[in-house]
Amino acid sequence: MPADSPVDLTALPRVGVGVDVHPFAPGRPMWVAGLHWPQETVGLSGHSDGDVAAHACCDAILTAAGLGDLGAQIGTSDPVWAGASGVALLTEMAGRVRAAGWRIGNVSVQVVGVRPRMAARRVEAEGVLSEACGAPVGVAAKTTDGLGFTGRGEGLAAFATALVVPA
Repeated sequence: MPADSPVDLTALPRVGVGVDVHPFAPGRPMWVAGLHWPQETVGLSGHSDGDVAAHACCDAILTAAGLGDLGAQIGTSDPVWAGASGVALLTEMAGRVRAAGWRIGNVSVQVVGVRPRMAARRVEAEGVLSEACGAPVGVAAKTTDGLGFTGRGEGLAAFATALVVPA
């Protein structure tokens, strides 16, 4: 294609970024990266289960496909999704991305916080999120060495990046 020709943007891969943050909430079960963490004494607040990793993955694939974000797709006022699992949300959003003409190449998500300790269950989390997404999902975790609300143990954050290609 000559340098002065317009580029067909619909034929190019696209990258999206997703971010989610939730404070800890006593009395709720802990769900992170599609996994239940029964040893944790607090969960995450939210309209659904508060799974920051799954929610960040949703936003990443949606933004990559040009579909906005999780809030634009379902919002917190929709009672159908109240208490929904992050895995159910990711499965639904991945279906919407495919229906819009995209194939999800992969997703990478990083959970930031001091708990739960992700390392021992990382591979399990990757399997659960990959199945929900229909594409490989890599999971990593970091602490912030005591800095910020995540470092003080007040909640969790997650950051995700996704690649989608035209179907």
